[in-house]
Amino acid sequence: MRYCISKFVKWHPALRNFSSANSTVMPHILQNSNDGITSTSDNNDVTSSKMYDPTCEKFPADEPVSNMLVDSFGRRHTYLRISLTERCNLRCLYCMPAEGTELTPSPQLLSQNEIVRLANLFVSSGVNKIRLTGGEPTVRKDIDDICLQLSHLKGLKTLAMTTNGITLANKLPRLKECGLTLLNISLDTLVPAKFEFMTRRRGHERVLKSIDAAIELGYSPVKVNCVVMRGFNDDEICDFVELMREKPINVRFIEFMPFDGNVWNSKKLVPYSEMMDIVVRSGKVLQRIQDHPTETAKNFRIDGHQGTVSFITSMTEHFCAGCNRLRLLADGNFKVCLFGPSEEAHLNNFLVISELSVKMPGTVRLFLRVSLRDPLRNGADDTELEAIIEAAIKRKKAAHAGMFDLAKTPNRPMIHIGG
Repeated sequence: MRYCISKFVKWHPALRNFSSANSTVMPHILQNSNDGITSTSDNNDVTSSKMYDPTCEKFPADEPVSNMLVDSFGRRHTYLRISLTERCNLRCLYCMPAEGTELTPSPQLLSQNEIVRLANLFVSSGVNKIRLTGGEPTVRKDIDDICLQLSHLKGLKTLAMTTNGITLANKLPRLKECGLTLLNISLDTLVPAKFEFMTRRRGHERVLKSIDAAIELGYSPVKVNCVVMRGFNDDEICDFVELMREKPINVRFIEFMPFDGNVWNSKKLVPYSEMMDIVVRSGKVLQRIQDHPTETAKNFRIDGHQGTVSFITSMTEHFCAGCNRLRLLADGNFKVCLFGPSEEAHLNNFLVISELSVKMPGTVRLFLRVSLRDPLRNGADDTELEAIIEAAIKRKKAAHAGMFDLAKTPNRPMIHIGG
């Protein structure tokens, strides 16, 4: 672990625009002796900082991971996100184009057996966390059975789900019985009328009911994902922080990211440094929690609050160096980077893919996602599937493009990728 002993404002990229003289953020980021966080002095200047730098941390090597899951930069991929469906009962602004989007025909989506077989292949190779996403995963009728089978995979430690919470409250008791251990619920506004505008549907009260149901069932913390967009919900940041005063909620503020059809532009982006400033201007003192090297969020606690607050900084300060995530899409495509460009077509001949990947990697560098569904249905055995997966992971780039390049990169709508 490396500690940077210097002026925090000079070291930390997200806060370079704040001087010690005029920043409202600096006096409110405190040192905790157990957390490796920045310290401040009474004159609002940072005399020294002891800041945890995840880019310098080696990946944990206490558990065996197959070489299949290790990329050319030594990153160990132990976290698999599985999109169960492209369908959703909401139409969120940042997820789906206003005109809608063409969904993959059902026969081309992975079946329950195919999902479990591929998941077992990943888990047996070293994946220890699976997150179920969508679309909206709870609209899939066999969600209970999928959870039950996945939870029994030997070596899997965590089975999580990201959901919009619309139909969750009634389904959650059974899902917990089936082995669901962690829960993220998406909620971008606390105002019912604004919810209807942002999601193009009603149901605000049902989401709140699902959050309460999760707490009552013992999920702690319940993670609440909030995509912050300027002019839409950036005025509610402090209200969201109040959610976790009396409840075990981890409020996660997410920077607005570009995907096809969500009309992203830089003016809608609220950088996390600005979000932090909004919080501390309200009188809150943020205490940094030391993060795991593969953590995507910057996590903070606030005295007197039962929950925590986090910032996911995909746009202004990426966390590619610690990336341990892979994505299996509902149509069977395998995506090694959330921001990888769309492929022109499925790569159906898995033997050719595997051979090209090993012998002539430069000729297939364009393809950042490959289909696992097609070789699976064409009779590929585990060894052949592993070769395809390994070749794709070995081609993973060191980092995604910069903010404005990302906006120009062809990519699927978020509903096709999985939240």
